[in-house]
Amino acid sequence: MQAELYKSVLRSLSEAVCFVDLQWRIQCLNAQAEMLTGVSSKDAIGRCLKDVFPVDKNDLHKMIAEVIESGGSINRWRTHIVNYRGESMPVVLNASPVLDKNQTITGAVLILQDNRVIEVLRRELRQKYTHGNIVTKDENIQRILSMLPSVAGGNAPVLITGPTGTGKELLARAIHSASPRCNGPFQAINCGALPDTLLESELFGYKKGAFTDAKKDKLGRFALAEGGTLLLDEVGDISSAMQVKLLRVLEERQYEPLGGIESIKTDVRIVAATNQNVQAMVESGNFRSDLYYRLNVIEFYLPPLAERMGDIPLLLEHFIELLNAQMDRSVSRVSQSAMNCLMRYSYPGNVRELRNIIEHAYALCSGEEISEECLPPRVVKTSSLSEPESTYESAAMPFHRLLKDNQRQLIIRMLQLHNGHRGKTAEALQIDKSTLWRKIKAFDIDLEKT
Repeated sequence: MQAELYKSVLRSLSEAVCFVDLQWRIQCLNAQAEMLTGVSSKDAIGRCLKDVFPVDKNDLHKMIAEVIESGGSINRWRTHIVNYRGESMPVVLNASPVLDKNQTITGAVLILQDNRVIEVLRRELRQKYTHGNIVTKDENIQRILSMLPSVAGGNAPVLITGPTGTGKELLARAIHSASPRCNGPFQAINCGALPDTLLESELFGYKKGAFTDAKKDKLGRFALAEGGTLLLDEVGDISSAMQVKLLRVLEERQYEPLGGIESIKTDVRIVAATNQNVQAMVESGNFRSDLYYRLNVIEFYLPPLAERMGDIPLLLEHFIELLNAQMDRSVSRVSQSAMNCLMRYSYPGNVRELRNIIEHAYALCSGEEISEECLPPRVVKTSSLSEPESTYESAAMPFHRLLKDNQRQLIIRMLQLHNGHRGKTAEALQIDKSTLWRKIKAFDIDLEKT
């Protein structure tokens, strides 16, 4: 009677259930497990699990061995099994030891949930918000990505601005990959990291005998990028003298290597990037206006991560999947407390810092979940404090250049930070109080709810 009751319970479950003994032989397989795998219980009972459930990377077998050896349970582990057609199927695994009346482990019970629908939805979501290695749902960046095919199809110079760590080189590579030059080379050079003499030789190359240690000719980045794309990173840091030389190359499409006497024609698409406000530098006389307008035929601005917090969950999943692939692990989630810390942190280093934080947490994470204890102390400590009043002051993009939806969200956030004080809010946003009041009215912001 009791055995029939157990069978009835197993049949009523919506999850696939399988029981294996200490010899890994299948002793029970319910109807849902038959449907999931395509293997009948008559064919499976008494057979070794490995013969019935071949798996990717042997994750399932490793988990069962761990359950039987440790006596512990495993909850919501994402893995794959192979069905009778040889197709890999994503499943969520829960596993627990089975004990007899003497509390001795006699085997393990496996509960498998079909995860195909969820995986399809997750894949569609990632594809919707992913362009190459750029992961975002931010309106401003999505607008840039929508323009990418037409921009990449031309040959005009592109200037990418935004704070350090926002992904300017990723965008430059995306432009190159989407362009007719995609089969050509992509070269990048950090202009701010080199003194003038070294930068000149790196860009234009040199001839044998050009200086004491020039034992043979050396090609510069322009030559190495011929037919492709050259990224001039941190272009705002180059000296006035180098600005003149760079301007000549852009205007005449030719250059002379150090020690050379003949000009060399160049066919290179120029993409420049900087974290500085180059327009302000032009106004102050620190950057040549003619070079600025040569570089700034098309300008893209990448906002700081603090202005697109909705990207954090997407980026977390993206980075964790990359690390799983590199380390052959299956970290599958971030705890709620860890997520709260990550969502409250200000990210002065932007996306680059977020990746650094996840790599730190991943290294300390021993299981499938990244917990608050795995995060760097600065992230946990900062998140426990109130947000600084200067949240927006460090942003490189002026308030008036934000899209209307982002302006509204930012005003609400600043009002909340300053307890509804309009004077402090206007000061933080670097706008006039009358402008703030007009925006509040235009966006229909309820001051009582902020």
